[in-house]
Amino acid sequence: MKVFVTRRIPEEGLKLLERECEEVEVFEHDRIPSKDEIKRGLKGKDGLLCLLTDRIDRDVISSNPKLRAISNYAAGYDNIDVDFATERGIVVTNTPDVLTEATAELAWALLLAVSRRIVEGDRFTREGRFRGWSPTLLLGKELSGKTLGVIGAGRIGTAFALKARCFGMKVLYYNRSRNEVLESKVGARKVDLESLLRESDFVSIHLPLTKETHHLIDYRKLCMMKRDAVIINTARGAIIKERDLIRALKEKRIFGAGLDVYENEPEVAEELKEMENVVLLPHIGSATLETRTKMSLLAAENLVKALRGEVPKYCVNPQVLKG
Repeated sequence: MKVFVTRRIPEEGLKLLERECEEVEVFEHDRIPSKDEIKRGLKGKDGLLCLLTDRIDRDVISSNPKLRAISNYAAGYDNIDVDFATERGIVVTNTPDVLTEATAELAWALLLAVSRRIVEGDRFTREGRFRGWSPTLLLGKELSGKTLGVIGAGRIGTAFALKARCFGMKVLYYNRSRNEVLESKVGARKVDLESLLRESDFVSIHLPLTKETHHLIDYRKLCMMKRDAVIINTARGAIIKERDLIRALKEKRIFGAGLDVYENEPEVAEELKEMENVVLLPHIGSATLETRTKMSLLAAENLVKALRGEVPKYCVNPQVLKG
């Protein structure tokens, strides 16, 4: 088995690949490889271990007739043309579950940072502007007893919403199906999207990016929110129409936003960088030592099993295995 890895991942995963495979080639530069670089690295390989930042389209997939498996080092897989891979009989895997808690925790970190103006306060203090306690300095929003709206109640959305118990919050959720765990444990109520936006004090997005969710949150939807509401996105940037978010923030239609993902990632709109009511992070939802190590092992295990003809733990196109 010969494999290509598009970026250096934590050593545990690489060591597993090196034990099990005849050849492991790693793209050694600390940057996103170009399409041509991926195609060159993939030449003659049986398997590909790629990152969410790698666009694995039909052109890349077609470049190597030997390709039998693609392991994505991420929970999402919108960077891969799964339909085309399936047509070619190529197994595609991902790494959900292991990053659930880390991403849910980061969403809370963003929510607290925006609501209590943590980043503003840090900058204010570092710049030497703190002159002592003031009754009106950097007033933010309390969480206790407020309403939390969760858009997408899958693994991460559920883990995120369960933590609302710590603040005694009411929970609304928008999801295709009922989430009995949230309903029983936090008394969550399933509502339509517009009701969630109108009633929530805090809104957090936990959906995959699909044709249906692309630009799901636009200017009209943002204007449905309370003027003192906060929106958080740790899912996929293009779920929010970024230009519309910038407009809503400029017009003070909402209190603030916390973003870990961006519509044209890694590009971040200059207007967002200039705003005080936005907290910006560099897509670090799963960035804990524990989680990234587990992701590397799982991605490697998935790839090895798929290449052996075994059933990987997580497969996004299981029909290929049945075939």
